Amino acid sequence: MRALGAVLALLVVLFGAATSLEVAGRSDAADDVVGRSQPLSADAAHIYRSLADADTAAASGFLAGAQEPAGVRERYERDIATAARLLVEAAASTDGSAASTAEITVLNEQLPRYTGLVERARAANRQGLPLGGAYLRYANQRMTAQLLPAAERLYEAETARLAEDEADARAWPVLSLAVGVVALAALAWAQWRDFRRTNRLVNPGLLAATAATAAVLLWLAGAHTMARSGLDDARARGQNSLKVLNEARIGSLKARANENLTLVARGAVLTDDGKSDKYAAGYGEAMAGLDRALAQARRLADDPAGEDPVRDAAGWAGEWRERHAGVRRTDEAGDYEGALRQVIGGEASTGAAFDRVDAALRKALDHEQDEFTRAAGRARDALTGLPAGAAALAVLGTVGVVTGVNRRLAEYR
Repeated sequence: MRALGAVLALLVVLFGAATSLEVAGRSDAADDVVGRSQPLSADAAHIYRSLADADTAAASGFLAGAQEPAGVRERYERDIATAARLLVEAAASTDGSAASTAEITVLNEQLPRYTGLVERARAANRQGLPLGGAYLRYANQRMTAQLLPAAERLYEAETARLAEDEADARAWPVLSLAVGVVALAALAWAQWRDFRRTNRLVNPGLLAATAATAAVLLWLAGAHTMARSGLDDARARGQNSLKVLNEARIGSLKARANENLTLVARGAVLTDDGKSDKYAAGYGEAMAGLDRALAQARRLADDPAGEDPVRDAAGWAGEWRERHAGVRRTDEAGDYEGALRQVIGGEASTGAAFDRVDAALRKALDHEQDEFTRAAGRARDALTGLPAGAAALAVLGTVGVVTGVNRRLAEYR
């Protein structure tokens, strides 16, 4: 009986320890999903959007002429400041990730060079020098060839880390479940043996140990099932939509930058085959990407709060395309000033349509971010308290085993 009691006590202690350790690791991973990896992934996407929007604002300000609108200038400066701030925060939060550190280094090196080229373009434009357009095109080339690819790779690296943290949080605690089942079976067998040999129907100590072990096992299975369900919801209702909406917003920003640069370059930059205007072709490719992303975002949206802004963005994207066709007809007819007014004019301009698309996508992104945070938070909360609770119940179960065995031993004395 002493040997049996020792084995039972050891199994209960092992179950509590394994549960505490395994669940603590999964709880930490779920906490990282909510508090570290997903925010870092979102910040990386925000860096990309800020850089793309800054490039768009720079081209818009250039088209406005020597007297750049204050609002456009402020937008450009805000985007650059946001990208620089997020780069500092990302550098402090990457935990030594070699991939992320390499991309942050590239971005920190290239961003001042880009802004320097934009300032040169702005200075030349104020003096009415054609060289300003060349500087702006060179700045755009640096943005599209170096800055944006580095920002995209940073986003991919942080998204991969998010997937790793999510996988760690979702992994079933197989060892804990196996030890728990063995401990529960051993306790049941010990009570059946006790009944057969002593005719005692109930051993209060062993019964308490069984109840404590069963409680931990049920808590473990239930909490982890709820955590996995929350992470599934976070992925389906938040992360997937966030990815697609980021693609849509980036596509709209690229399209707007190319639309502006089409007027800046005036046909001076051709595609590799030499047959088409490079920026006009870039506008078409970006708008096609925007359409694909919006169609996918509508399929992923699961409530009106998420679907309505995506529908608005799609509607205004269609309006933008129609207005852009009018701009091209006007420009090809030789009326450059008329085309310019249609691009950067008032409510009837392509710029106004782009602003509506951008605002709708920003609203959709905010909604999906909230959806992700709530769902992932439920997953994290489901595991809260389980490590400490498992340890406490294991101690209670061990005391029950010792008490139950000692009671039978006392009867023999």
